[in-house]
Amino acid sequence: MAGGSSAELRALADPDVRLMIEVRDGNAAAFEELMRRYQNRLVTVLEHLVGKRGQAEDLAQEVFLRVYQSRERYVPGSKFSTWLFTIANNVASNALRSRSRRREVQVTAYDHGDRQPATLDQMAQAASGLMPARQLDKAELRDVVRAALETLSERQRLAVLLCKFEEMSYADIAAAMQLSPKAIKSLLARARDNLREVLEPYLQNGDRSLMD
Repeated sequence: MAGGSSAELRALADPDVRLMIEVRDGNAAAFEELMRRYQNRLVTVLEHLVGKRGQAEDLAQEVFLRVYQSRERYVPGSKFSTWLFTIANNVASNALRSRSRRREVQVTAYDHGDRQPATLDQMAQAASGLMPARQLDKAELRDVVRAALETLSERQRLAVLLCKFEEMSYADIAAAMQLSPKAIKSLLARARDNLREVLEPYLQNGDRSLMD
């Protein structure tokens, strides 16, 4: 794009940014494609933040609604995923503050049926090289990883999810969470320490890739 800023030119290398520009220009099919690409990933991250699948699905729809409502003001300046998860972080934070104001004490409960969040399977695979002290089956390993995640603060958990499973850079995570890269590094370091403490009883010496 002639005359565009360097940030805009970098953003335009992202195919999802180009789709969002089509959305801005009135292409409904482009918006449907973005929803298809990000729906499951967004619900998974939100579920880990708010603890309820149904609420996560509702919040994902709110995120996409905000994306659509702001389409005409959209200016490419970062990767689409960074912009999307910035909105998701704000939506989840608002939901959690609203819950706190209602003085609801929530104990996270997950459905142990067939609808497991995709991230848990990914985490189980990542943890498979950690060599459990006793052989855990896939369901047990998911429960162990889930319990470890739930020991993290909201911000630590989001940083881990975006780092490990969205594969976002520190700079992109910082932009999405509206923090500095230095703060993200600190969050992830504390998260690794917390995960190590929780998972250590289940692990023998070996690859610690989940905690690195």
